[in-house]
Order: sequence, then structure tokens, then C-alpha cells
Amino acid sequence: MKPIKFTLILSATLLLFSNCKNNPKAEVVAVESGSVESTPKAVAETNLEDYATASFTINGMACKMGCAKPIEKKLAKLDGVGSAVVDFENKLATVKFDAKKLSSDDFIKTVEAVGGKYTVENFTLAKPKL
Repeated sequence: MKPIKFTLILSATLLLFSNCKNNPKAEVVAVESGSVESTPKAVAETNLEDYATASFTINGMACKMGCAKPIEKKLAKLDGVGSAVVDFENKLATVKFDAKKLSSDDFIKTVEAVGGKYTVENFTLAKPKL
């Protein structure tokens, strides 16, 4: 009986780890405020000072891991995003991005598509100093 139990546990563990998606595109880095910053590796070597910065309020978030985290991950996966941080406590998202590839509408559509219950307000855009 013990060999069968061991084999089942081992198989389940291997299945679990083999099904986990390893996203090589994003690198997660902890920041001081307790939030998590996702930075695509392809952009990590570039100078983020050359990117525009969008800040906006996200309404409708109820928790950090179930709401803020998925939104942050979706924003970070957009092509042209250098970094994305969603601060659940302040309901604030800050995204550094290539303004040639993305616009404010891209961020609003992405946030609203995550769960259908989130809204974006107070959108501000800071262009890089050239």
C-alpha cells in the first residue's frame, strides 16, 4: 500500500510543477512599499527614464492577491510596458511604458477586462524628459 501512495503523491507533485507556467517575459522584484513590481526582462536592460509614466486610480478592488495582483500582471504583460505596480492600499497603478506602443486606452481596456468590475479614474500621464 505504501508504494502506491508514494507513487500517487510523487505523480501529483510532478504534475503540479509541470503545469505551472513559467513566464520568462516578466521578472518580479519586491519594492519597499510592500507591493510587487513586474518588469519584463526584455525591457529591464533599457533605461526606464526614457519611458512615459501613467498613474491612475483603480476602483472596485477588494483584495491584494485576488484583485490587485492579476491587474498588475496583465499590465506588465502588455508589449511596451517597462514596469507595472498596483498599490492595493492606495488603489493606485503606476506604469512605465513606451508611449510609441501604448496609449491610455490600452491601460483602461486592460484593467476593465481583468474582471469586468474595475474602473479607472484620475488618469495622469508624465512624458519622459528628452
